Amino acid sequence: MRRHCFIDRRSGKMIEEKPLGDKLIHFLYSSVREKAPFIFNLAISKHTTKLLKYIKYNKSLTNNEFLEYCNSLNIDTSELYEVEKIKTIEDLFMRKIRYWETRPMDEDINIIVSPADSKMVVGSLYDDPLLLLKNKFFTIEELLYKIEWIKTFADADYAIFRLTPDEYHYNHLPVSGVVLDHYELDGVYHSCNPEATVAVYTPLSKNRRVVTIIDTDVPNGSGVGIVAFIEVVAMMIGQICQAYSEVKYDDPKPLTTGQFVKKGQPKSVYKPGSSTDLVLFEKGRVTFDEDILLQTRRSDVDSRYSMGFKQPLVEVRVRVRERIATNTKSKH
Repeated sequence: MRRHCFIDRRSGKMIEEKPLGDKLIHFLYSSVREKAPFIFNLAISKHTTKLLKYIKYNKSLTNNEFLEYCNSLNIDTSELYEVEKIKTIEDLFMRKIRYWETRPMDEDINIIVSPADSKMVVGSLYDDPLLLLKNKFFTIEELLYKIEWIKTFADADYAIFRLTPDEYHYNHLPVSGVVLDHYELDGVYHSCNPEATVAVYTPLSKNRRVVTIIDTDVPNGSGVGIVAFIEVVAMMIGQICQAYSEVKYDDPKPLTTGQFVKKGQPKSVYKPGSSTDLVLFEKGRVTFDEDILLQTRRSDVDSRYSMGFKQPLVEVRVRVRERIATNTKSKH
């Protein structure tokens, strides 16, 4: 089985990932998908996902089991918020953290931030040799469905954030602006494991997903035009709970059209499992940070994306609310 490594942005070190369930994913996507498509389609169905989630995550935790899970997944218990409410494995995966202390954010209006603790890659849908990854992870028509947004993002720059089961699973807004549209699209539940991603043509536009369209060219907005923030579910994630909060995690509510939302604030939380955030920017409106661009195009890192897509493509580990880009008018 091929190695998969990523770069930790803060330390600059290359880290080998040992994806949970890697052998099962390899078996499903290399053998079952070709030889037994019925079983494969059953494995990525909504019903199987719900059953697996129930079996795996609804178990109550003793104090010792809680600590064992935290240790095995390298969860920093000092970050936890409302730890007394964590009773099951599902609660642990949907944990809250004191992000206002542990994930500090630059409040500069021109800065775009990461929506999640995750592994990040960037790409483009227009012909730029530095970012060209057209039709690798998704097709824009399948992904967005609505014709008006397909036209808006036909030449989009994008950033993909892959969340693994050990990570904090709240999504935070990468930009500030006014919500123009918010809708959910049904689909299957492909794994977000890198091996599964390179095995299936445009998997992110086939999975169940929630699309939020934000206009950032408004007073106090981030100034990067129209932005699509897309939450993509995967195996063992039955739903995305929308829970936008203005302060900490207080008074969580679903987003509504016409609402102004602030970057860095919690937007939603995934049920347990692996999952992916995808952010689309109108062509030429953002400048990704140079260190991210350089790391993602390294040819000396064993990445399944590089091997599958026949070009250097390396994930960079980022933290939620961390700077990843600026709007083009600032470039600082």
